[in-house]
Amino acid sequence: MPVILGIIIAIVTLIIGAAGGIFAGIKYRKKIAEAEIGSAEVEAKRIVDEAVKNAETKKKEALIEAKEDIIKIKNEAERELKERRNEVSRLERRIAQKEETLDKKTEAIDKKDEAMNKKISELSERESEVVKKIERQDVVLQEISGYTKDQAKEMIIEKLQDEMKHETARKIVEFEQHFKDEADKRAKNILALAIQRFASDYVSEVTVSAVPLPNDEMKGRIIGREGRNIRTIETLTGVDLIIDDTPEAITLSSHDPVRREVARLTLEKLIVDGRIHPARIEETVAKSRREVENIIKQEGERATFETGLHGINPELVKLLGRLKYRTSYGQNVLAHSIEVAHLSGIMAAELGADVNMAKRAGLLHDIGKALTHEMEGSHIQLGIDIAKKYKENKDIIHAIEAHHGDIEPQTVIAIIVQAADAISGARPGARRENLENYIKRLEKLEEIANSFQGIEKSYAIQAGREIRIIVNPEAINDDNMVFLARDIVKKIESELEYPGQIKIHLVRESRIIDYAK
Repeated sequence: MPVILGIIIAIVTLIIGAAGGIFAGIKYRKKIAEAEIGSAEVEAKRIVDEAVKNAETKKKEALIEAKEDIIKIKNEAERELKERRNEVSRLERRIAQKEETLDKKTEAIDKKDEAMNKKISELSERESEVVKKIERQDVVLQEISGYTKDQAKEMIIEKLQDEMKHETARKIVEFEQHFKDEADKRAKNILALAIQRFASDYVSEVTVSAVPLPNDEMKGRIIGREGRNIRTIETLTGVDLIIDDTPEAITLSSHDPVRREVARLTLEKLIVDGRIHPARIEETVAKSRREVENIIKQEGERATFETGLHGINPELVKLLGRLKYRTSYGQNVLAHSIEVAHLSGIMAAELGADVNMAKRAGLLHDIGKALTHEMEGSHIQLGIDIAKKYKENKDIIHAIEAHHGDIEPQTVIAIIVQAADAISGARPGARRENLENYIKRLEKLEEIANSFQGIEKSYAIQAGREIRIIVNPEAINDDNMVFLARDIVKKIESELEYPGQIKIHLVRESRIIDYAK
């Protein structure tokens, strides 16, 4: 018991001691806190005082800056206002000057208008006086001349027309001469070069062929018993055999050279073989026809090879070969076509045109003559149909159509072929015409010239290459001669066919004859 009580007392004593210690610590801390709070309040008061002082300082500085800005803005505004006032003053002075100038100009214009109105009135008075004078002069002129105003006007117009016609004719002659000289010079160079670079032989054929015989006894064998052999030959070949007094020769006559060639080969084979009877004749004629067909094909191929043209339809090649047995005024048509092809190629090269196209058109330009004995139509139309059938180029078809001037040539190739055709046909010795056709052409040429009014006489000269026309000087003046020559040319071109060209030569001569007594 005393121990427990002692323990309790000790515990209580400890608790009381601890409580006292705690209370003493709290009191000490309170003193420290109060001391710190006092110092903090002093510091805070100091900071507040400094802040107030700084704020007052900033406030004063801001007020000073604001006042300075206000003064600066005020000065700027006053300066700008001053400048604006100066500008307005300057503009007012300019406006005042312009108004003064406008007033002066208006015053001057008013004066000019017044002067102009005065002049207009004076001119109106003068115009009325001039009109009256013109009317009086018209009356006097009509009395003097005996013409009315309308008649005088017509006379003046007619005179002007005559003068214009004269001037037009003069200009036409000048331009024609200039262009003709230039064209002739260029054309002569090209044609001369073409002719010099190509020269071909001419093959003139007739409608008869002569077959030599080894002896006159052969004539009887060809005639046969009661003429059966000769009748067989004539029937199978379509050729007339003329057996006359000509020694050791038989004449074959036919307008068709192919038939004549078949008959000639047949007779030559029969003469060599010696067996002459109808069956043998029929067999030989068939064989000769095959040979002629083969010759035709070879000639067509030779023509294409000689001209350097390829890709021509085989049927066209055969038709070309048939031209070997066609003639035009005695000129072999195949030789003529080859020549035209070469000439066309040379001229095309000089002019910068398509050489192959020109040569092809030149070679085929007379292809229609291969069928002229078998089909109706001109050789030009037949040639067009053939070229279209075998799908030839449209420029070649046009050249075929235009090579005789039936239509106006529209391409350089057509003009070249036309010129080459004329050159080939007009070469000396290239073609011949019989006397009757020649005389008829000359008579027709003179007849056309004499059909025009104002023509006194006309003479066809230079083998029909020129016609000299004498005009009536009283009916035709120098200016009208230009138009008359053109009209004669057009009529000759439309009504006559001729190789080459014809020169139209008009002569106008006035003669005055008097006698001194």
